[in-house]
Amino acid sequence: MAAAQGFSLARLPLIAKIGVGAVLMALVGLGYYVVLHTEVSTRIDNAKRQTAELENQLQQQRQAQLSYLADRDDLAMRQQKQRDLNKILPAETEAASFLSALQQVSNVAGIDLKAWLPMEEKTETYFAKVPMKLEITGKFHQISKFMYEVGKQDRIINMENIELSDPKVVGDEVTLKARCLATTFHLLKTAKPAGSGQPAPGTSGAPPAPPPGGKK
Repeated sequence: MAAAQGFSLARLPLIAKIGVGAVLMALVGLGYYVVLHTEVSTRIDNAKRQTAELENQLQQQRQAQLSYLADRDDLAMRQQKQRDLNKILPAETEAASFLSALQQVSNVAGIDLKAWLPMEEKTETYFAKVPMKLEITGKFHQISKFMYEVGKQDRIINMENIELSDPKVVGDEVTLKARCLATTFHLLKTAKPAGSGQPAPGTSGAPPAPPPGGKK
């Protein structure tokens, strides 16, 4: 049968043979296109789609990273502000640290801190006053330096009711006795009372008013 087919093809004219060859080549080319080119093209399209998805995910991750870094910096700034606020207006009385700060300043100024007497706290709306009576001795410029150095402390400390008395001549200098009232402040805790639907006094939601600080 194959011989008969070969015989038949052999008897075809040259133009027909060329036509048959062209048809066979076209079929082979079509098979290549369908089998290989279409598969490769599909793979390329899938790869492009995956690349676009990955680039989109990468962009989202970069935006999330930028947002995280911005939030982290904002949190660090808020924490630093909170630390600074705690130095200026702590949440606890810390009478020992208050007295320690006054003693350190007295050493710097060169005055003698003779006596101190903590007074009862006075509660305001959002903060409490913590007064302490002081008695110091020293030269006038030393007492002045003491008041000045107190005003440079991170914590708010007001110096009030300053009284100078008992001048004494010691060599070429005059020493004085000074009595004053040193007042610092601390924030009040604003927790709600248990079982109450109303906020505790001083917790209306408005920001706390700063304590007076004009007499450091």
